[in-house]
Amino acid sequence: MSQISSTAIIELALDLASSLNSKDRFDRLLDTVRKTINCDAVALLSFHGDILTPIALQGLSRDTIGRRFIVTEHPRFNVLCQSKQPIRFAADSPLPDPYDGLLIDREDDLPVHSCMGLPLYYEDKLLGLLTIDSLTPHQFEDISERTLIVISAIAAATLNTAFLIEQLESRADHSQRVVAELTEEAWRRDGGELIGESQIMQQLKEELTIVANSDFNILIYGETGVGKELVARTLHHKSPRQHGPLVYVNCAALPENLIESELFGHVKGAFTGADKDRAGKFVLANGGTLFLDEIGELPLAAQSKILRAIQSNEIQPVGQDKVEQVDVRIIAATNRDLKAEAESGRFRADLYHRLSVYPIRVPKLQERVGDVQILSGYFVEKTKRKLGVVQLKITAEAIKHLEQYNWPGNVRELEHVVSRAALKARARQKGKAIIAIEKQDCGALINLQSAQQEEGKTTVKAVTNISSVQADINLRAETEQFQRQLIKHVLLQENGNWAATARRLSIDRANLNRIAKRLNIKVIKSII
Repeated sequence: MSQISSTAIIELALDLASSLNSKDRFDRLLDTVRKTINCDAVALLSFHGDILTPIALQGLSRDTIGRRFIVTEHPRFNVLCQSKQPIRFAADSPLPDPYDGLLIDREDDLPVHSCMGLPLYYEDKLLGLLTIDSLTPHQFEDISERTLIVISAIAAATLNTAFLIEQLESRADHSQRVVAELTEEAWRRDGGELIGESQIMQQLKEELTIVANSDFNILIYGETGVGKELVARTLHHKSPRQHGPLVYVNCAALPENLIESELFGHVKGAFTGADKDRAGKFVLANGGTLFLDEIGELPLAAQSKILRAIQSNEIQPVGQDKVEQVDVRIIAATNRDLKAEAESGRFRADLYHRLSVYPIRVPKLQERVGDVQILSGYFVEKTKRKLGVVQLKITAEAIKHLEQYNWPGNVRELEHVVSRAALKARARQKGKAIIAIEKQDCGALINLQSAQQEEGKTTVKAVTNISSVQADINLRAETEQFQRQLIKHVLLQENGNWAATARRLSIDRANLNRIAKRLNIKVIKSII
């Protein structure tokens, strides 16, 4: 006989609430059941796909934990799984007991004994069973039905909590592995290695090795097309944050009215169109690296908000009163002279100093003596895979032709030239096993000598004109005026086609758009 007091039930609930993990909860559950109900064996089984799996047990042989009970093959389990109420089997029940021969104290068949099972339901879903056995017949007859229902509810809640925590931990672990895998995959796909053996590139690699292990904010600067994004990814990959996210933000492409929302997130109803909560880039990069490309294009108002986030590691989503803590390393990149911009008031000086804890300059391709050939080989192999050709090579004459060019578009321009040349070479050499990129495939590139000659002629003209210049002159204003006139002139010749204009000016289209925006140059198309 066994009576269970309300005090024991309360102690059971409190004991389970203080448990730290699933195994601990299960063990405490069985301990408490054995303390309050005189029994020889107790087991907790989870139910999934018509199979009962033991997940915690006491009084049964350890090999029981490895068994998987198919419900339809065990009549007592079958009865329990079809019931929503605790069931006490008669001491002389003819139904075979699934634990025959498994009790620690008995190696042979079970004699007449007490057996009961508690189906564990949560929101009408069967989660598993709690089985209790005693070698003493009629042991459980005096326990009230209500008491068993309460124990069932507590055990079901314990099991459900454990399952939820397990799912959350699994999802968190899965998300972390996905982030790491995507970061690694992007690293391999986009070329994770800084290609080049020139002295200036060796110095850059040494700098990256020195600073990567720190948590310093980094400002990467250099001309368009030199590989600033690759440098940022290299820093992240070499840092202790390498398994965390690397979140990319193109500051030049952020709409001014949505910058704050994009960076810091917003809550539902914060503004028109905010129909749900949204995490910003700082939150997405938590525990990892936030790469702010083209940081110099941010308006001053947005710069002040980023400054606060960098200073205090705190953000405030739009429409939310509470401040959130973030752990983010900032890597910024620009093709502008931010120091000069800060001195002239076009960029916040305090933000510039926060970002440039360790400034890194990426050299122009023209400065990387001997690297054109190495990079060409890299891009040839990359293009070969894209085109699906058996073999692709580049001739010595073509390499010499490429080395004589001054590469205003830097590494990006070299990649595009090699890609176009490969297409032309493949078209000329159909059916050949080995396709060779020759000088003619690379197009008419202006070599350094010609460029220097042209530069000399321009200098003579400039000197002639300079003699008539007034004493006071603003170099930046004059330079911008010249850029404005030149871009407008070529745009008119190309009928407002930005892509064609960018090609004519040997500049990346996105960079041309940014310059045009700064110079207030617009193409207005009208329908008559």
